[in-house]
Amino acid sequence: IRRGRTGIKDPKRPVGSFLFLGPTGVGKTELTKALADALFGSRDSMIRVDMSEYMESHSVSKLIGSPPGYVGFEERGQLTERVRKHPYSIILFDEIEKAHPDIFNVLLQILDDGHITDSTGRKVDFKNTVIIMTSNAGAASIVAPKHLGFANVADSKADYEKMKSDVLDEIKKIFKPEFLNRIDDIIVFHSLEKSDMYKIIDILIADLNKILAESLKISVVFDDAAKGFIIDESYDSKYGARPLKRALQNKIEDELADLVLSGKITEGKKVHITLKDKKLVFKVKKN
Repeated sequence: IRRGRTGIKDPKRPVGSFLFLGPTGVGKTELTKALADALFGSRDSMIRVDMSEYMESHSVSKLIGSPPGYVGFEERGQLTERVRKHPYSIILFDEIEKAHPDIFNVLLQILDDGHITDSTGRKVDFKNTVIIMTSNAGAASIVAPKHLGFANVADSKADYEKMKSDVLDEIKKIFKPEFLNRIDDIIVFHSLEKSDMYKIIDILIADLNKILAESLKISVVFDDAAKGFIIDESYDSKYGARPLKRALQNKIEDELADLVLSGKITEGKKVHITLKDKKLVFKVKKN
């Protein structure tokens, strides 16, 4: 990406192409959104393509449009039209392993030539896009680090390299060499440890406070015991951060909604969330 920003890259290819590997809920999509914000000024500068919708051979026409004379010809390709309108974007091909083999022919052309031709004969330029593909392939080989306490940095790096090697061996059984060889870098995400959840819950609380400030002009504050309780109740190494997000929705957002509807929380109030007898306690105070 640095090479692309400084012009030190092949001008015929996309700015960068990456394959993000890792179990569900470890932040592959979230990192993509953060990159869209950093590179193009908005998290909305991400075009997401769910590859589970492109498992059939005819689904190529959904990407680039139907040929003349075919049903749906008047409809533009879902990918080509969005890139034509937003040429400076990150394109996320989510769960790429689910795509039909014919879809990979389109991807190879994008990665090689930096453009494709849609069903109407128009050339669609991908040279200013960043291509990111995510996959859960090889996730069984990805485990959380086993070191306790102060791990030796060299050992941790060796563990990661061994894990990455195992994952790459797995994906070579799934993806063809010509596809893997056209990707600039393959990045393997660690499974999330419980300690990671304390950083993530702070991010989720900050996001919640932004929403509450804009919509209701209220805020929430959590003490450490309340955070720890929510994390303990929701943590599952298999599913990453998603159970934590659901726990905040069910245990916090639902209760806040009830308090607002009952009139107990009004504009300008601050809600302090604490823990007592293994139960979350909501105390409403003036902001």
